Amino acid sequence: MLLPGGVRTAVTDVEETPVMTPSATDSPVPRGRSRRNFAGARPVMADVARLAGVSKQTVSRVLNDHPAVRAETREAVLDAMRTLGYRPSRSARSLASGRTRMLGVISFDAARYGPASILTAINTAAQEAGYLVSSIALDTADHDTVVEAVNRLSAEGADGVIAIAPQQWVGLALAETDLGTPLVVLESALDDSTPPVTGDSRTGARKATEHLLGLGHATVWHIAGPAGWTSADHRLASWQASLQAAGADVPAPLVGDWSAGSGYDLGRRLARRTEVTAVFASNDQMALGLLHALHESGRSVPGDVSVVGYDDIPEAAHLLPPLTTVRTDFAEIGTRSLRLLLDRIDGPGERPRVDTLVPVDLVVRASTGPPPVG
Repeated sequence: MLLPGGVRTAVTDVEETPVMTPSATDSPVPRGRSRRNFAGARPVMADVARLAGVSKQTVSRVLNDHPAVRAETREAVLDAMRTLGYRPSRSARSLASGRTRMLGVISFDAARYGPASILTAINTAAQEAGYLVSSIALDTADHDTVVEAVNRLSAEGADGVIAIAPQQWVGLALAETDLGTPLVVLESALDDSTPPVTGDSRTGARKATEHLLGLGHATVWHIAGPAGWTSADHRLASWQASLQAAGADVPAPLVGDWSAGSGYDLGRRLARRTEVTAVFASNDQMALGLLHALHESGRSVPGDVSVVGYDDIPEAAHLLPPLTTVRTDFAEIGTRSLRLLLDRIDGPGERPRVDTLVPVDLVVRASTGPPPVG
C-alpha cells in the first residue's frame, strides 16, 4: 500500500503455524470439556490450567517466563501445553504481557542488496522470537516523511522500531522524533552515545586500499558512493587516510550513485587515463560497471587495472574476472539489530549486550594483481 509522501507499507505475519490438537483417543481430555468439543476446538489457556492443575494466572506467568514460577510447576504447564497442542494466540500474549508483539521496521532504498538482505534477516529473527513485523519502505528520506512513518508505527502499537537509516540526515530526523518506544538505528547514529548497528566500513576500506598498495600500485583511485550516505562517507575517509599513511598520492575521488550505470560512466573516464592501475569502488554494483567500461576500452583486469568492490554480492564470485571485494555480513547486521531491540524492550536503559559494529572481511579473487611493468 502506498501512503502519502511515498511511503509503502507491508505487514509480515510471523505467527507460528497452528498445531493440530491430538485426537480424543491418544491424549487426555481436560475435565469439564467433552471429548467431542475438545477434538473439534482449539485448546485455550483454561484447558492448559485445568490439565496442569494450576490457575490461568500461573499459565500466563509461564508463557511470559516469570521467574516466580517453580520449576516443577513450569514443567507441568509445559507438559500440558504439549499434550494439548496449545499455542498461545497473539492477543492472549498481548493481554498477559502488555505488549503487542509487533515490531516496526523503516527502510530506505529497500531494493538494493544490502537493505533487502537486512530486512530478510530481521524478519527471520523476529519469527524465531515470536514477533510480527510491520515494515514501511520510504522512497524519500525527508524529515516529514520519516516522522510520518515513525508516528504510524507508534500508532499501530509497535513494541519497538528498527530504522535502516543509510543517510546521515535520516538519523538526525529520528533523533528529533519523540517515538516513545525503543528504537534501534542501522548505519547512522542518533547521537554520540547511541552507536548504530553497522558493518565496519572504515576497516573494510582500509583493507581494500592496503591490499592494492601491497601489490605494488603507486596509488589507488576511488569511486565513492553518494555524499551524505554514512557508509560511503566512512569508506571515502578511510581510503584517503590509508593513502596518506602510506605516503601515496590521493587522487580526486569520483562520486557515483551506487548503480552499475554510474560505475560504467565513471569507469570510461578512468579507462582513458593510463596512470590508473588500481581502483577501489564503494560497492560491487559500481565495480561491475567499472569492469564493463575497462573491458570495452581494451584495458585488461587485472593485467592493466586492478579492481576491488565492496559488499560481496552473490554475483561477485561469478564475474569475469571474479571480483575481489569486501564482504559485509548483512544477515548478521539484521540479526544483531533485532537482538538489540529486544534487549531494549526487555531492559530499557540498560547497557547494550550486543556489539553494534559488525566485522568485515577482504575476499581476494582474480580482479587484483600487481601493476603492469613499464
